[in-house]
Amino acid sequence: MDEKNLKKIENILAQEIATILSVDSSTVIKDIPMHEMGIDSLSFVELLVFIEKTFNIKLMESGLTREDFRTIRSLASSIQGLGFRIQD
Repeated sequence: MDEKNLKKIENILAQEIATILSVDSSTVIKDIPMHEMGIDSLSFVELLVFIEKTFNIKLMESGLTREDFRTIRSLASSIQGLGFRIQD
């Protein structure tokens, strides 16, 4: 597992969640359930659109499950598992 790539994906997701929730990105904790951060159904849809555009993932075809979306860390790991790499 490429830990550096994983951290970059986590940071991208955390920044977007902070934007969606209108909070400072330093307050976003990567290993707590997203619903505990305040992600509701509307903000979840915003996040899905962001993921599809940013990571070029067709979510309906990706095989990602509800459990993959539990935390930022689990989502980042799943995105990396689909082969996404961030160019340096």
